[in-house]
Formats: sequence, C-alpha cells, structure tokens
Amino acid sequence: VVFMGNSITQGWADMHPEFFEKNNYLGRGIGGQTTPQMLIRFTPDVLDLNPKTVVILAGTNDIAGNTGFSSIKMITDNIKAMSMLAEKRNINVILSSVLPVYDYPWRPGLQPVTKIAELNSWLKNFAKENGHIYLDYFSHMAREDGGMIENFSEDGVHPNEKGYEVMEPLVQEAIAKSLAD
Repeated sequence: VVFMGNSITQGWADMHPEFFEKNNYLGRGIGGQTTPQMLIRFTPDVLDLNPKTVVILAGTNDIAGNTGFSSIKMITDNIKAMSMLAEKRNINVILSSVLPVYDYPWRPGLQPVTKIAELNSWLKNFAKENGHIYLDYFSHMAREDGGMIENFSEDGVHPNEKGYEVMEPLVQEAIAKSLAD
C-alpha cells in the first residue's frame, strides 16, 4: 500500500515509521506539494511500485495556494487523473478527505473552510461513482467551525501524535476494505 501525499503524509511516515513498516505501507509524502506536482510523480512513486492499493491525501496545499491559485476543478482534475492511472493498473484507490483547516498559518485569511467542504463533497461523490473508497478523516477531526480540533494539531493544519492516532484506525479500515474487494 502506498500513501501518496504532501507534508501530512510525510509527517505521518516520519512520526510513526513503525506503523508504516509493520503494515508494509510506503509513505510517499513531500511537504508543500500540490496536486499537479503529485500527478507528475505518480508514476515513479505509485505505479512503478505496483501496490495493491493507493491512499491519496491531497488538495489542502492547492487550496492554500502553494503553487499559485487553484480552482476546485483544477484540483479535482488532478485527483481524477491519479485515480484513473491507478485504476488502469488495477490498483485500488482510496480517496482521503482533506483534513479540516480554519486558516493556514503561512497564508492567513484565505478562509478555506468552504473550499475544503466543496472538495470533500466532490471526493466522496467521485469515489462512490467510480467504485473507489472515500476515507473520511474530516468528520472525526473537525470542530464546528470547520477547523481542526486543537488536540489533534499544533498549527491547525498538520496532525500531531493524537491526530495520527485518530487517522490510523480509519485508514486501516479503508485499506482492509480495499483489499477484500
């Protein structure tokens, strides 16, 4: 199983290497990356490794504008392309919700809550329509205002130990489901 993502995935593999090692998971997260950058490296980091399943966690850096403005359609087109590439290789696809963010510390004032909700809604529908699994971290980690529960993050964006402890059983359940299909 390959985890494709950004700093959230990279931090997870760095903070809990034993979780990845003991489960035969590979973390392919690169901090700061947006979906077009992930799409470019999808072949060497996922397809060439021939995993049974890919867990895609992407989109928050696009919303933060890390590589310039990204519309929801630009983000979804890139996620759709990664999903289609995986599907062509008979790799099961798990589409992860974008984690809750009320404000990006490095780009304050963007008001990402509605964009995250829109992207998560698209991810859920796209997964359902295409036989993929939608992995909902958001509802387990969000406050009422759409930000991340304080105990789960130091900066409101990146999970800490407690945040990853919430995510691990959720991803394992999704992976087990993907491998059973």
